[in-house]
Amino acid sequence: MTAEDTHARLMEAGLNMIGQALSIYDSELRLAVCNRQFALMFDLPEALTRPGTPFEDTIRFLVTRGEYGPVTDLEEAVRLRVAQARTFAPHYMERARANGRTIAVEGAPLAQGGWVTVYTDITEIKRQEGLLRARSQELSVQVLDHAERLAAANRELGATNAALAETQRELTAIEARTRQVTEMMPAHIAHVDRGLIYTFSNRKLPTVMPGAVLDPVGRHASETLGADTFARLEPGFLQALAGEANVREITHTPSGRRVRVALTPDRDAAGEVAGVYILSTDVTHEAQARAALAQSAKRELAGHLTSGLAHDFANLLTVILGLQGRLARLPDLPPAAAEIARGTLAAARRGGTLLDRIAAISGRRVLRPEAVELRPLVEDIAAMARPTLGDAIRLETFVGGLDRPVLVDPGQLQDSLLNLLLNARDAMGPRGGKIRVELHPVRDTWVEISVTDTGPGFSAEALSRGLDPFFTTKGGEGSGLGLSMVYDQTKLAGGTVQLENTEEGACVTLRLPLRPAGAPAAPMLVLLVEDNDDIRANVREMLRGLGHTVIEAASVAEAEALSALPDIGLVLSDIQLPGEATGVELAQRLAPRLPVVLMTSLPPGDPLRASAPCAVLQKPFSARELAALIDGARR
Repeated sequence: MTAEDTHARLMEAGLNMIGQALSIYDSELRLAVCNRQFALMFDLPEALTRPGTPFEDTIRFLVTRGEYGPVTDLEEAVRLRVAQARTFAPHYMERARANGRTIAVEGAPLAQGGWVTVYTDITEIKRQEGLLRARSQELSVQVLDHAERLAAANRELGATNAALAETQRELTAIEARTRQVTEMMPAHIAHVDRGLIYTFSNRKLPTVMPGAVLDPVGRHASETLGADTFARLEPGFLQALAGEANVREITHTPSGRRVRVALTPDRDAAGEVAGVYILSTDVTHEAQARAALAQSAKRELAGHLTSGLAHDFANLLTVILGLQGRLARLPDLPPAAAEIARGTLAAARRGGTLLDRIAAISGRRVLRPEAVELRPLVEDIAAMARPTLGDAIRLETFVGGLDRPVLVDPGQLQDSLLNLLLNARDAMGPRGGKIRVELHPVRDTWVEISVTDTGPGFSAEALSRGLDPFFTTKGGEGSGLGLSMVYDQTKLAGGTVQLENTEEGACVTLRLPLRPAGAPAAPMLVLLVEDNDDIRANVREMLRGLGHTVIEAASVAEAEALSALPDIGLVLSDIQLPGEATGVELAQRLAPRLPVVLMTSLPPGDPLRASAPCAVLQKPFSARELAALIDGARR
């Protein structure tokens, strides 16, 4: 006998020991179990006591037997009682049977669906009540009626208490499930009353706002969030308490994270605002992406606006340079005229340099993030800059808490830092001073880079306009594009730039998204698809240098045939391949079975490149760029 059979027999024996009749029907109103007293009380045939018997069959049998008194329409009586049962509402009633006995019927729904019903023979109780009424001449009829009603009420109260206990159990289970769901959400979910005291909170607040209180229930919002964060959100709380839902996006100063907070009024039954529901989400990465996209859009618009003007201006400069060159070469040119010609040529050449810088700041630029160790990078930049800064300037560098490689564009970071160093040198002038470059992480959100100097600091106008293109404090010697280019490069990476004055001098602070580079990808089998023999050989050596094994194909057809081989970990394919099919189509066919990385020399705006369903590597690329993209594709 199995353990399951033993369990069933023990349950059956236990039910049979109950003195009352009992039946349990499931949510489909089919008999799940009954005891022997149920069959004996209603003299049921064996067929109606088997599990799976429809409730409707048992009711039809009892109605036919007269259990519910005389009926004119058998099927209508059956339908009515089945419909009542399907409401699954708790009930208690007493009824006289056709055999003259009286039973109490108590029914309660089950949490998982279905019914449990207990039938108690109360014939003797009813007879005692009758005898009591007949023999007790001293008791008034009213007292007897009250006693009978009290007995019935007690039985109904017992049934109601059982239903309430079941309801309480269900509510407790619902609350537990609700709390579990809120804990699983990647957001902070909370509720405050009209006094802004927390009455509920999941445990995600420190995840969204590092440093905040873990369990804020019973605390005021200002104590929980901190004075600075609360001051930013207080208008939103007041707006929600006034009945208007609103969404605020703030920077959490202690962590530098961008947080979106939705505040929704909690209305009571009368429609009055009783509190505020709070949903806080970390949108730092989204904000960084928005900033990068917005800067790209601005640059694209600037490129469209300036390209035509720059073209015409370049033509004019070409004419000026030609005419002034001819003038400067004329024989017997008076010294004054020769000086004017040389000045005009110098100004025209400076205009050409300025055009180049405008093209650089407004033209298309593609970020090339690589896994970079920042300490050696900063040391290299310092070594490169020191001869240019001169002996009068002392350059200090400090990199703390950034020992692991991070994903940044090293070329753009180098350009930005060199620009800031040269600006600081020019601001301090011949007397020199000290420049300090410091890098450190801001929690797990930003790489903060500050360049401070001991010069005179920024003027009020420079603090407000320093990042604007063409603003300069160097008079005719400056183009006003240096800080603007730093701002442009930082915003393209999703970062921020801040200008301020310290006690010593000026300070420029850059924040770039902190994206740790993954560990080198484990060796795997890579399917390389490239039709150019030289490029294929070069990329093959890069992959082998990274520790991978390589198999090769020169077309989509060959690649699809080889992709069926076991243990292929990645497909690296060119977009433009011989034949009708492209690398984009290959990626679409292989996804999601295999991770794919595409490579191309097509510009970013090309429609074919834009249709790629996966990461695209711009040719030419380095082994570090390839390694970073492979790691991202595998993850």
